[in-house]
Amino acid sequence: MQISRSFLVIGSLYLLLGILIGMYMGGSGDHSLAPLHAHINLLGFALMTVFGIIYRIIPAMAGTTLAKAHFWLHQIGALILLVMLWLLFSGKITEAAMAPLAPIAELMVLLGTGTFAFNLWKST
Repeated sequence: MQISRSFLVIGSLYLLLGILIGMYMGGSGDHSLAPLHAHINLLGFALMTVFGIIYRIIPAMAGTTLAKAHFWLHQIGALILLVMLWLLFSGKITEAAMAPLAPIAELMVLLGTGTFAFNLWKST
């Protein structure tokens, strides 16, 4: 697995999804998905692109178990969180129904980012 490429490719897919949601909101005048749009662009596109670029610039980080753990924690956590936010902001579930899955997904993203930070500290 090429961590850098994986983050960059998946990040670009999130960017396309974020643009499509933005186009939907602009065309329909319904901006209820604006928080989801922001999270997709930040957790999905921006962070994954930054991670991908850093793994490309510092290749010593990329081949580690920490990098793989970071990748999977971020992918699973972000996907679950973004799906739950879509369900919430589209009115399909209540905020109370997000527990306990959403906090676990948030924790996965946090742990993944902590793993990335530790890998960066250790590799530079």
